[in-house]
Amino acid sequence: MAYFEEPVYAHQRLFPMCPVDLPSGHFYEFSKADLARDNVHRKPDNGAVQPAIMGHSENSYSCKVDQIIIGLDQLIALAYQRSMAPGAADPRRGRVRTITEQIAQHQEIEFAEKFFKSGVWQNEWTGAASANPAAKKFKKFDNSDVDPVAFFDERMVEIRRNGRRRPNKLALGMETYVALKNNPSILERIKYSGTTQNPAIVNENVLAQIFGVDQVVVLDATYNAAPIGAPENMKYVCDSKGALLLYAPDSPQVDVPSAGYLFTWRIDGGNYIAIDQFEKNDGSHTDFMEGIIAYDMQKTGDCLACYCGSCVG
Repeated sequence: MAYFEEPVYAHQRLFPMCPVDLPSGHFYEFSKADLARDNVHRKPDNGAVQPAIMGHSENSYSCKVDQIIIGLDQLIALAYQRSMAPGAADPRRGRVRTITEQIAQHQEIEFAEKFFKSGVWQNEWTGAASANPAAKKFKKFDNSDVDPVAFFDERMVEIRRNGRRRPNKLALGMETYVALKNNPSILERIKYSGTTQNPAIVNENVLAQIFGVDQVVVLDATYNAAPIGAPENMKYVCDSKGALLLYAPDSPQVDVPSAGYLFTWRIDGGNYIAIDQFEKNDGSHTDFMEGIIAYDMQKTGDCLACYCGSCVG
């Protein structure tokens, strides 16, 4: 019996994965100010208008290699193979799945540390007992008299004005998601949509329709924060009381902005995770399986996101 995580890792659902052929490189960022300015003028008689300025800056990425190695004792594995037990009969398959999940969990933890917390995004709001827009404070979503839809509508207006894109994704910490599911204002919006056979329920798809986004992503992945040998300390990877409203395309595009990108170096030319196996020639009868990945998570559009902390009490 293995406690593999459900396929809930959200970093790739929020930030597009941009495959790159080199471990480091440069990319251009065209000036939003120049693109958004009205550069069309009336042509003078016998003359021409001044050429429009289309400025750009240069940014860079650098994919660093992360590695995991897992041992496989051949003698111990032999007993499982001879038992023909489903799953356990092929211990290498289990090691591959473990490596893949460990890498995904590691990336989710880095996403939480770099993007799903206070102090990262310029546009940031904090939940409080009472609303104070001047101080960027909103009333927490678990209060019965608060309307989260109106709050996120206001944030959408801000992001659309400043970033030229309407947010299409909303990431919710687990406690924030539960609070929104039970918020009276949201329940009021769906109370007449159910039947006896199909009662009205609030889930990610319903919230996406209510908030006017393409996707609501619940950040409910967990991990053990305790070191080896200590009692397990299970925690949510991402802040369970946070929320992140953002715009990002589903796939990388040169002429479309994104709040963030996951630059991934294709080490073996195709897959972004390279898995190899090698034998330790010291009489231990042990094989080792290795997994490596090289990536760089970057914020590429600060004006395309808004982080909300302490959404619930």
